[in-house]
Amino acid sequence: MSEGRGLSRRRVLGIGGALGLTAAGWLGASAALSNRPPVTGGELRSAVPLPPAFQVPLPIPRVLTPVDTAGGVDRYAITQRATTAEILPGVSTPLWTYEGTFPGPTIESRRGRPVTVTHRNLLPVPTVVHLHGGHTPADSDGYPTDLVIPESWGNSVHTGHDGHVMHDPRAVTSDLTRDYTFPMNQRPTLLWYHDHRMDFTAPAIWRGLAGMHIVRDDAEDALGLPAGPRELPLMIADRAFAADGSLDYPSIDRTLRTKPGVEDPYVAGVLGDVILVNGAPWPVCEVDAARYRLRILNASNARHYELEAVTEDGRRLDLVQIGADQGLLAAPITHATLPMAPAERHDLVVDFAGVPVGGLVRLVNRLGSGRTAEVMAFRVAREAADDSRVPDVLSTDLPEWNRSQAVRVRDLSFRAGRMGDGHGWLIDGRPFDPARTDVTVRLGDVEVWRLIADVHHPVHLHLVGFRVLSRGGGAPLPHDAGLKDTVSLRPGESAEIITRFDGYRGRFLFHCHNAEHEDMGMMANLEVV
Repeated sequence: MSEGRGLSRRRVLGIGGALGLTAAGWLGASAALSNRPPVTGGELRSAVPLPPAFQVPLPIPRVLTPVDTAGGVDRYAITQRATTAEILPGVSTPLWTYEGTFPGPTIESRRGRPVTVTHRNLLPVPTVVHLHGGHTPADSDGYPTDLVIPESWGNSVHTGHDGHVMHDPRAVTSDLTRDYTFPMNQRPTLLWYHDHRMDFTAPAIWRGLAGMHIVRDDAEDALGLPAGPRELPLMIADRAFAADGSLDYPSIDRTLRTKPGVEDPYVAGVLGDVILVNGAPWPVCEVDAARYRLRILNASNARHYELEAVTEDGRRLDLVQIGADQGLLAAPITHATLPMAPAERHDLVVDFAGVPVGGLVRLVNRLGSGRTAEVMAFRVAREAADDSRVPDVLSTDLPEWNRSQAVRVRDLSFRAGRMGDGHGWLIDGRPFDPARTDVTVRLGDVEVWRLIADVHHPVHLHLVGFRVLSRGGGAPLPHDAGLKDTVSLRPGESAEIITRFDGYRGRFLFHCHNAEHEDMGMMANLEVV
């Protein structure tokens, strides 16, 4: 493979020196690791006292109000700005935010009603916004070099992050503001928006640039699922705190202006020792003795979870899954525990009716240890009437693609490997280069992709949802049900997915959603023609 300028730029960074020492061990151990779900990454330890669990009330991000609704389009305005907030009680933490909050405000939209969001960048670095899971035209999908330039950069950004020319002839930069238009021609579901700047996605999300976006429609509203205050959007994210209260993150360049990458112990992924839900540490939510709809997003950079709801007497509550990344399942599936990789969403119903008033239900993480084994809790406060239900049939509009429709089968590997003079994270042996087209598909074609991993890799496709056909040559796992946009590959595992590339032509992406892997090369271009 010839080495483009984008790779040369990475060559001089020397990122992943420790990865060079550990990659062989990871690859050699992959077969053994596939028998259990290990933690992929290095964990930071906070340097400030951490609060006890289940003391901070669960915050609910505010729902953003449109600035205009004329012409059948909902128009929103979001300012990206730095602020300071109290995440840990009594501790001030600087953040990068959407509209001054972490998470950013939630946007609620209706299926088929277009949304335009004007983002204004008052941060000290360029940004890009990606609506994860959105069926979005290429010019609004948040390609990593389509930067929104802050005034503080002047013309310097046009020469690239590190003084080199930005070697992407198709990049479209905007000064200070950019309009992102989302047609919303997709199934109702929980999406999320986050920064997607090339090389610096991971630290930008870590600093606070993430928010939720819910799509609704009349058919879902008519199902009788828990709604109103009994529908809880829950963004789970781990973080670590430095001695001065700031969010600790091991960037090579703490200004996020020039050199991407993280310090060697964290090249496999950055993990924090504090679990936040909606920006609060190990919060508690007061609930009725009734069914609740929990719309859960794993917005962590690299941490995987296995969720379980446990009462004080050790009894498990059923996790009734009604939806996946891309919307409702055909029928509900009941789980005792449920794994979640970074960027995955699970739509669940949990019934607190059998818990006595005053009882506590802990949402635990079976993959965690110490403080990271706890996520949040629910305190049953009162008896209450409940007319909600979980119907046997949730949706009839799921696509029914099958192998016979596929015009092509592709094999794609996600592995550690050589990147210039060091090591990085590669797709089919190559690091990301915005000037190169990696996969070309025809609009409307159905394809099967066979994905293979060395360690944990949550693989995300932009533009389209997909179905998981198999894992390791066998059946999909129960949590693979429904229409997804992120599939969690376990160490040493292969999986097959099927999708139709419909909607829009143009340049899109697929990548690992371990954000550190993504920043260090594990991303590729997808051209729809």
